[in-house]
Order: sequence, then structure tokens, then C-alpha cells
Amino acid sequence: MNYELFKMIHGMAGHNVLLDEFMVFCTSNAIYIFGIALLLIWLFGKEYYKKSAFYAGLTGLVALCINYLITLIYYEPRPFVAHHVHTLISHAADASFPSDHTTGAFAIAMLMWLRHKKIGGVMILFALLTGFSRIWVGHHYPFDVLGSIIVATVIAMLLNKLTKMLEPIANFIISIYYFLIRKKRTASHSNFD
Repeated sequence: MNYELFKMIHGMAGHNVLLDEFMVFCTSNAIYIFGIALLLIWLFGKEYYKKSAFYAGLTGLVALCINYLITLIYYEPRPFVAHHVHTLISHAADASFPSDHTTGAFAIAMLMWLRHKKIGGVMILFALLTGFSRIWVGHHYPFDVLGSIIVATVIAMLLNKLTKMLEPIANFIISIYYFLIRKKRTASHSNFD
């Protein structure tokens, strides 16, 4: 069933150049887009948003570590290794399950959704698109993506419950950020004197 679903989704690739390029863009740049989004939230958001950006980034990292542990226990070859698949972009023949791109994207999006529904909702849509694009380009099976969504959701919910415990770390990092900003402003004012 997993392979049949894969063939159905990946079978849509190669028929429309614009769609293929869009899916390649999503699959190749998701991590940068999520990183830029967190950076903007950090730079322009008030303290609560800064904490959310920190927790979301941490959630993504923890989820990716869990993915790594899963690959040590269970190895699934990628579709293009196990079957004759024409990928839209090349990829290393490492473990297929779970999808790191989907896990990282969905973990960040889910944590943001738990704290900010509107921002998180948009991020979840892009995370789902990221997962779909991983199948479209031929890198993952649908169950790899589904497994990633489950891992990411569990980690995001767990870390969201632990934010009170993590708050001193978040506060410390935010205080360092504000200290550096004040120091930079002081230095730039003294240059004008």
C-alpha cells in the first residue's frame, strides 16, 4: 500500500515543469524558509514570540535527534533504492524512514501552532507541502512522511508541556540578545561623539 500510494503521488511528477520546479523548490528550501521565519519572529516579535521561536527551533532539533535514533533501530531503503524511480533531484541513498525534512518542518510548525494559531497554521500548511514534495520528487514513501508528522507532533506537544521548565534557558538567551543589542547601540552612539 505504501508503494502504491508513492507511485500515485510520484507518478504526477514529470508532467508539468512549473509544478515540478515548485515541488523541488519546496523540498530543497523548506529548512531555510522555516529558519528565516523563526529568525524574523525572533527579531520582530515581543518576548513571548522570541520564546516561541526558541522553543520551535529546539523542538526541530530534538525531533531530528529522535529521527536519527529511529534510523539506528529501523532502516528502510529509499524508494529510488528499492524500486526503479526517476527522482527529480539527486539524494544520498540513506534511510528513508522517517523524513528529516518533514520532521524538522512539522516540529517547528506544530510548536508554533500550539502557541500562535495563525502563524502556526500557515507553517503547518507549508510543512504538509514539504512532506508532500518529498514524495513528489521521489525521496520518500507516504508512510515516511506520516511517521515524521507523528514524531514531530509528539515532540512538539511534549516540549510545549516543558516550556515552564525551559523558560530560564529561554530567558537567559533573550537577555544575552538584549545585552548585545544594547552594547551595539552604545558602541554606535560613541562612534558619533
